[in-house]
Amino acid sequence: MNQKPDLGALFGAGETSTFLGLDACDDLATLNAPIAILGVPCATPYRAVGAYCRNAPDALRRATASLTANLERHDFDIGGQVFPERRLRAVDCGDLAFDEADGAANRDAIRGAVRTILERNAVPVLLGGDDSIPIPMLQAIGDMAGDRKFTILQIDAHIDWRETHMDERMGLSSTMRRASEMEHIERIVQVGARGIGSAATSDYEDAVKWGVSFVPARELHRSGVQKVLDLIPEGSDIIVCVDADAMDPSLVPGVIGRSPGGLSYDEITDLIRGAAARGRIAAVDFVEFMPERDVDGIGALTFARVITTALGLIARQKA
Repeated sequence: MNQKPDLGALFGAGETSTFLGLDACDDLATLNAPIAILGVPCATPYRAVGAYCRNAPDALRRATASLTANLERHDFDIGGQVFPERRLRAVDCGDLAFDEADGAANRDAIRGAVRTILERNAVPVLLGGDDSIPIPMLQAIGDMAGDRKFTILQIDAHIDWRETHMDERMGLSSTMRRASEMEHIERIVQVGARGIGSAATSDYEDAVKWGVSFVPARELHRSGVQKVLDLIPEGSDIIVCVDADAMDPSLVPGVIGRSPGGLSYDEITDLIRGAAARGRIAAVDFVEFMPERDVDGIGALTFARVITTALGLIARQKA
């Protein structure tokens, strides 16, 4: 038998064009759901690599196809159904259009879309795309913030504190530095750094001077996730930024910068679970998955399971 068995067929699942087979919302102006999934294939790409994660949103949706028939079954990672009530289900709003040569227009589109989602009282869950996507997402949250202040929980192998790279200030290597310049961001907790990244020692020193709390991957393995959670005050408004390369490449090989020593599935889901217990999750992005470098779809499945767990936790908060 040369054909691989289809687990989804065993349970009655079929092809899906949406994440987990959820309902689609084609017009954000009509959004009427507590959580909005939005594919964002590109924001501000570097000219050397272009929109190298453009196929990630669709790959992550395909990875959930086998689960669509079981959406109402018990999920042991969440402790019940992913969405405990039908009214708490997310909707999939499809992908934003983009122009690889026009980062400014891409950022404006992302910022406007996220602002609309927030105006509709929904939590945006962005599927990237590269790690420049959080910048306009954070700007949109600032547009709506009023006097509210936010804590960023960044889960990433890299710290993203470069001032500029390839003459671009809004690219993926500068995400957390740009975040630090926003008035509504009062705290940044960065988890999972390891290996050699693009940051210089001076970039790290700038982050520490600003007030970033760092828990590198090795320290997390040794001390556990509670060390991170203790850095998030009770009652915080929390923005979670997840880069796929935070996870160990044995679990998610589909990233551009593989590095050993990454986080496990339980560690990353426990971080999101713990954040949800400490405060209110206002937005989440999942970026930097590169399906062309995946191995037999295992990375897409693992990352999609992280996203699914996050959706279940946000749904419980919205309840």
